[in-house]
Amino acid sequence: MNLNKVDLNLFVVFDAIYTEANLTRAGQIVGITQPAVSNALARLRETFNDPLFVRTAQGMVPTPMAQNIITPVRNALQQLRISVQESRTFNPAQATKSFRISMTDLTEAVVLPPLFQRLRRQAPSVTIESMLVKRRETTKELAAGRLDFAVDAPLNIDPQVRHVKLMEDRYVCAMRHGHPLAKEKLSLEAYLSLTHIQISSRRSGLGYVDLALGKMGIQRRIALRSQHYLMACRVMRDTDMAITVPERFARDNDLYFSELPVAGIPSLETHLYWHESTDQDPANRWMREQIIEICQRITSEERKAAASA
Repeated sequence: MNLNKVDLNLFVVFDAIYTEANLTRAGQIVGITQPAVSNALARLRETFNDPLFVRTAQGMVPTPMAQNIITPVRNALQQLRISVQESRTFNPAQATKSFRISMTDLTEAVVLPPLFQRLRRQAPSVTIESMLVKRRETTKELAAGRLDFAVDAPLNIDPQVRHVKLMEDRYVCAMRHGHPLAKEKLSLEAYLSLTHIQISSRRSGLGYVDLALGKMGIQRRIALRSQHYLMACRVMRDTDMAITVPERFARDNDLYFSELPVAGIPSLETHLYWHESTDQDPANRWMREQIIEICQRITSEERKAAASA
């Protein structure tokens, strides 16, 4: 039997006939006419190559075939009803869903710890899978359902992808405490004299700072290019190298940092992306709310700390 060619509504009719032993009453339960029930039964008989029900004075009596399949059919229908109901609601305390989120290691360090702590309290069986999807593939992965969210800088994406701004940050020049140039103000000359670490997931290409310097006809000296920020912190502890990073990263990793002596560097925005097909999904909406609230709290705490400093 090829289930791809079977109308699943036929099994609803089958269950009703088995329960009522009468085609008219079965139709009333399902909400269709008696001729429609007869038509459905004819199609079921053809599918199973069996009468399924025999008309008697006591009503429609199931055949051995019908008796054999009624339990799995009812179990399947019940599971389907439960699935449909769960798709309309989301109970964090009982949910077992896994959310797949694309984000960089920098974003992971900021968002995942407080998010995971919240999940342990509110949704202990919900899991997170974090990976880094290439930006040009973000829209396709979201549309295909292989990705629930992406947390990234502003992207040129399909109109079907929704997004909201989570946080904003500025770039600073960071170095170890005790560095010879760890002073209140860093001049352009001093900045260019430093040996720099550049963090990028790409094999090649210029960052915002390098583009701005290029417009001035100058360039900085990059001695190390890597994918990961954590590595950079370890290198800077034992060297006089410097790195241009978001201020939040420098502060959280106890690095000395100063304002960049380069004009025209845009601020760093972080956005949350999801596909419009999941916009009204209760689970997706709940997770969006958690991520947004956490980022709002982080931003609020940072502003309070800056005001009291």
